[in-house]
Amino acid sequence: MKKKVVIIGSAWPLRGGGIATFNERLAKQFIEEGHEVIIYTFSLQYPSFLFPGKSQYATEPKPLHLTIKALVNSVNPFNWVRIGNEIKRLAPDLVVVRYWIPFMGPCLGTIASIIRKNKISKVVCIADNVVPHEKRPLDTLFTRYFVGQIDAFITLSEKVQKDLTLFTQKPSATVVHPLYDNFGEPISKLEARKKIELDPFDPIILFFGFVRAYKGLDLLLKALGYLKKQGKIIPTLVIAGEFYEKKEPYLQLIEEQDLINDVIIKSDFIADSDVRNYFCATDFVIQPYKHATQSGITPLCFHFNKPMLVTNVGALAAMVPNHIVGVVAEPDEVSIAHGIEKLYSLGEPHFIPAIENEKKKYNWNQLTHKIWDLIA
Repeated sequence: MKKKVVIIGSAWPLRGGGIATFNERLAKQFIEEGHEVIIYTFSLQYPSFLFPGKSQYATEPKPLHLTIKALVNSVNPFNWVRIGNEIKRLAPDLVVVRYWIPFMGPCLGTIASIIRKNKISKVVCIADNVVPHEKRPLDTLFTRYFVGQIDAFITLSEKVQKDLTLFTQKPSATVVHPLYDNFGEPISKLEARKKIELDPFDPIILFFGFVRAYKGLDLLLKALGYLKKQGKIIPTLVIAGEFYEKKEPYLQLIEEQDLINDVIIKSDFIADSDVRNYFCATDFVIQPYKHATQSGITPLCFHFNKPMLVTNVGALAAMVPNHIVGVVAEPDEVSIAHGIEKLYSLGEPHFIPAIENEKKKYNWNQLTHKIWDLIA
């Protein structure tokens, strides 16, 4: 039966990144299942002083076949009331709200509260985090307010599910992060390296995504330095992603570890059209997180059949059977160094059959079916 669905969260014309990409792909899944979908995204997502990147806006064209309204202002309470009333009058069967940072709690919580007054719409939150990676004053207060306005929750890891119980006992379910399959099909390593001007024959590992302290890039650099000091031949590290904190300490660390000729930094935001090239160009993807809930990088690795190293934090290891689709290391430079050696000793082809089999678990319809089950 055709339903009316509203998704509230980041989407075009805001830049891609994991959350916007996820929301757009989720909308596509609902549409493929026969439902009518509108995405309400932000006209203002972050005030400029809170946004650490260079630009919040996409340079690529609007995704085809999606209805997106950029109307939500995260800091204007009058806007929250207007948007809440607009969606309330639409009376969708389902409203999916994306929650990833407490700053959004007052805005999204107020909109959800108003929508639910129509006694028709069920509001489900997909929570990336409940307890944030980087804590700020009022986090708990904002999250508690937001959680109170929601009917049910989807979490993307057992860690977030556990954190959620600190705030509510409302219906909830954990669903593994589906595959990002909207960046095109894999291409050959040679073709990908040619497109982004990398040596066709060098061993190459990839650190992909926004650079933030908790993602452990410093641990990865120290791991490569550790291997080099032991006289080992090390792979070239490509860092592909915008720095959301000061770049200088990382540049200093590269120099201290004698890695100036072993690291390539592509520090601009990586456009959706280039994501495939970076993943297909590398031998292995390294996720050296110090702490985490889940990661959108792992589904990208699965889609592009790319073995990976993850650290044993949050839900990262749960998606990466050790020595089968990748390597699990502890979040320290020595363990990560040995993990990189293990990847190369086993070799990329060793992992591919298992990756092909494992990724069958991560379909988008598992997520949409679980959402409908929750509100039923």
